[in-house]
Amino acid sequence: MTNGWVDMKNTDMMLIMGGNPAENHPCGFKWPIEAKRTRNAKMIVVDPRFTRTAAVADLHCQIRAGSDIAFLGGVIRYAIENNRIAKDYLVNFTNAAFIVKPGFQLPGDRDGVFSGFDVKTQSYDKSTWNYAGTGGGGGADTPHPPSGSAPAAPKLPEKVEFDLSLQNPNCVFQLLRKHYSRYTPEMVERITGIPKEQFLKAADLYTSIRKDGDMKKASTIIYAVGWTQHSFGTQIIRTAAILQLVLGNVGRAGGGVNALRGHSNIQGATDMAGLFDSLPGYLKVPTPADTSFDSWMKRITPTPSKPAPWDSFNYYGNTPKFAVSYLKALYGDAATKQNGWAFDYLPKVDRNYSWVQMWDDMYNGTVKGMLAFGMNGVAIGPNSKKNIDALKKADFLVVGEIYPDETSEFWKSPGITTDEMKQIQTTVYRLPCAGFAEKDGSFTNSARWLLWKNTALPTPGDARLDQAIVAQIFLKIRELYKKEGGKFPDPILNLTWNYSAPSSPPLAEVLKEVNGKALADLEDPATKQQIKAGQQLPGFAWLKEDGTTSCGNWIYSGSFTEAGNQTARRDPSDPSGLGVHPGWGWSWPANRRVLYNRASCDVDGKPWDPTRKQVWWNEGQQKWVGNDVPDFKVDSKPKDHMGPFIMNPEGVGRIFAPLSAFADGPFPEHYEPIESPIDNPFHPQQTHNPVVKRFKTPDDKYGTPKDGYTVVCTTYRLTELYHYWTKNNPMNVQLVPEPFIEISVEMANEMGFTGGEKIKVSSIRGDYIAKAMVTKRIKPLMIDGKKVYPIGLPIHQGYRGIAEDEGKDARTLANLLTPTVVDPNAYTPEFKGFLVKVEKA
Repeated sequence: MTNGWVDMKNTDMMLIMGGNPAENHPCGFKWPIEAKRTRNAKMIVVDPRFTRTAAVADLHCQIRAGSDIAFLGGVIRYAIENNRIAKDYLVNFTNAAFIVKPGFQLPGDRDGVFSGFDVKTQSYDKSTWNYAGTGGGGGADTPHPPSGSAPAAPKLPEKVEFDLSLQNPNCVFQLLRKHYSRYTPEMVERITGIPKEQFLKAADLYTSIRKDGDMKKASTIIYAVGWTQHSFGTQIIRTAAILQLVLGNVGRAGGGVNALRGHSNIQGATDMAGLFDSLPGYLKVPTPADTSFDSWMKRITPTPSKPAPWDSFNYYGNTPKFAVSYLKALYGDAATKQNGWAFDYLPKVDRNYSWVQMWDDMYNGTVKGMLAFGMNGVAIGPNSKKNIDALKKADFLVVGEIYPDETSEFWKSPGITTDEMKQIQTTVYRLPCAGFAEKDGSFTNSARWLLWKNTALPTPGDARLDQAIVAQIFLKIRELYKKEGGKFPDPILNLTWNYSAPSSPPLAEVLKEVNGKALADLEDPATKQQIKAGQQLPGFAWLKEDGTTSCGNWIYSGSFTEAGNQTARRDPSDPSGLGVHPGWGWSWPANRRVLYNRASCDVDGKPWDPTRKQVWWNEGQQKWVGNDVPDFKVDSKPKDHMGPFIMNPEGVGRIFAPLSAFADGPFPEHYEPIESPIDNPFHPQQTHNPVVKRFKTPDDKYGTPKDGYTVVCTTYRLTELYHYWTKNNPMNVQLVPEPFIEISVEMANEMGFTGGEKIKVSSIRGDYIAKAMVTKRIKPLMIDGKKVYPIGLPIHQGYRGIAEDEGKDARTLANLLTPTVVDPNAYTPEFKGFLVKVEKA
């Protein structure tokens, strides 16, 4: 989230898409309701179903799953054409005035692809996706492709050409206007199924906050995995970000783009490098082409790229400080300037190791084994059959769980005969682990708040803490390296492991290590504050690139200081009344609650809305002050024109995303899901995202309407069940005793189904059987002149659990239906919006 849960109470307008917070985030949903109650805020819900969230909305639009960019692009067009834009914000705080190189072309001019597309490689030469200007920038916008080949040559220019009148035909704003001029209300209706009049009502309501140039109001966009789980999911979120920049909503109380994470610590997992292509704090991983620490830093450290009269903080220019401190945290005294801070110890990422690719590699014999802790990979999918077939080929599987699950019992999944079981040679180790209430540690919630929790119960029987299991494996491996040597033992032997209990590291000590400490006496030259060697660092501003600091994750620096564990704080006071609660837990970065909050003020440093003052320029003190921690260089005077988006080299928000920021385009374009009932109305010859690649194993199949798959299916979660876990809890099973499939009344009448009757949903990959829930919450849609039936089904049941073990359901997995295809940026599978057929079971 750019903002946070509590901040939602400050909004004047909400657009909720790709999420159903009333059902999936019921505690957090009280804050949108608070905005309605106290500010008369309006709520627009756009969803394939009439959900519990839609039930309390001011307006609900039923949309076809996978057509979100068409809707959002239409709203952007509406805002521009009706002059409902934040003009001063656009000119000064975004790259709207930046001029793009003359060779750049839009999909509307090139049959559905941007300039630079190579049909053979299904990839782009992005050299035209750049600003016009002079001077050579450096790094960060030319990441290596997964192959590890050398980075592309183009860099951002040091001095960018610009036009503050926004009239130059090649300035970002005019390109944006041209690109979305095609997204007319009529086209939105053809693609999404939302009637033109209803779309216009939604667009008018959402953009009404900028009617007559008003800048006091703010609107927020709230989304969840209904956006991310598409083959263009990243670009859906990008479209939302562009809309919020056009309306001047980013950085403001009650504004922003706010992701609702699907678990209590998904944010923390990604912060701490749960992704294969990042290190903790989102530092970019080294690849084989990075031959030294210096070459790695040169590639990933950006330099400013901006109009000459403007200023850019370019905070990622501090990347060497973050990286050296990280390597010191990993390897301690073994990381020296002479050996490049032990850069050679870091693994070099030579290819794609994302979730779906990992299962494909196992299927093809490259990955020989798996440790699965809290990840039920068979049930998660996509294409659960492929994952089961992949595990059949593995040498070993280690599962750390509190219950037997579909993954640990893949070898006896429905359809496998006793003779087939005998042929499976995979050794399965099942380890009893501690449940969430049986361990302490921190969660990082959707709002970036780190909140410490204590142990509530002891672990039962032989169950063990996760870190104890990981520690045992590591210590045993290190013992073997000490005894037997090896090809390259140094990273294992020199890894720091200075915990009071090495066999089960206390997580409070781990958090102290992540926060970072001084390795020598330090002094701030401005304030003369001193920190002694061995003391905890107050924050990331103290990090050095000379090896005198260590820090396991720069964005978490400040979470465990000399004052103690900041994440354990529970002071509920909120002096500003804006929901900042600065003493409740700790939020990254720097306990800042709203990112880019300098944008909450105009160019002169005065709040757009004086009644919701977040930060402001104090002329007397000659610095930025506020109710929140200023996300800015505190002594940068407004007349210096430093951009508020300090993590970008440009210092401003990116409406146009240059060079290699994204694999599939600098502006979002509507492409159809890989399985779609229609060709793309914008460009039928380029229906799908052109850079999305399909997998090639016999289990990878993709359905079409010609094969009889004409129904659009989406999956979702229920309040009463928590993923694949609570189906082992009797109380939860009583609440939802069996699976169901939501279908419309019209579909049931046409196909002769009745409520409660068992039906079979089939994709080209597998079948799912459950009772029909005939409902008015879903209706047929007119998509490009055709009647299309949408259906929905929960993901929670499978072939292991109380009801499943008692034979009370069909023991089929929802993700037997879903396709193995991923977003080319985040590598998230396309769980939403695939094709099926429906018949009586």
